Amino acid sequence: MTENAHESKQLLHLVFGGELEGLNSTEFKDPSKIDVVGIYPNYAQAHSAWKSKAQSTVDNAQMRYFIVHLHRFLDPA
Repeated sequence: MTENAHESKQLLHLVFGGELEGLNSTEFKDPSKIDVVGIYPNYAQAHSAWKSKAQSTVDNAQMRYFIVHLHRFLDPA
C-alpha cells in the first residue's frame, strides 16, 4: 500500500463520554446519560472533538471522554 493510499483510507473513530463512578474507574454513573459526540473519519478529527468536549467539562473531575478506534473492530487485521 502506498503512503497516499494509507492517508486517504477511512479509519472511523467514535468519541463519547460521561460521568464516571470514580476517578480511577471507567464505569459510568448512569449509562443512559452517555454523551455520544460523534463518529469521525480519522483520528485527527476525533481528537479535535474529544479535546473540545474534555476541555468543556474540566470543572467536573469525574467527566471523561474517550476515543474508540472503530476501524479496529471493523477490520481487526
